[in-house]
Amino acid sequence: MPIVRRAQPGDLEPLAALFDAYRGFYEQASDLVLARRFMAERMTRDESIVFVAVPAEGQALAGFCQLYPTFCSVEAAPIRVLYDLFVSPGARGQGLAGALMQAAEDDSRRAGCVRLDLSTAHTNLSAQALYESRGWKRDEVFRYYSLAL
Repeated sequence: MPIVRRAQPGDLEPLAALFDAYRGFYEQASDLVLARRFMAERMTRDESIVFVAVPAEGQALAGFCQLYPTFCSVEAAPIRVLYDLFVSPGARGQGLAGALMQAAEDDSRRAGCVRLDLSTAHTNLSAQALYESRGWKRDEVFRYYSLAL
């Protein structure tokens, strides 16, 4: 049974390595210094909520998810964006991604959030299958746009 908990300052080095691998999945060049700095800033500034997972007690960190708190103006309520979810390739198939998502969902409910949002690559079919198996619905009403600055 996977163990999931909130990330702590002592998790920064293995978390940075996981974040660097996550960025690599999205075809970004490896940059462990950038990954460490980015995660350290989010954690020390309390700008995100990070959960980490291990396959079993005493094992190394093998997955993480990161949520960003925000608001929905239409619903006039807090929401969170599940922006990052990653499990190292060697630890996949052990339920870590589902356990991380469960922790994110439970914590967001306790925090009074009315919704969780996420986006993923069109080609990331395994992630889409996981989300849909957990009851997440693909948005058929709104289009997502982005502007590079």
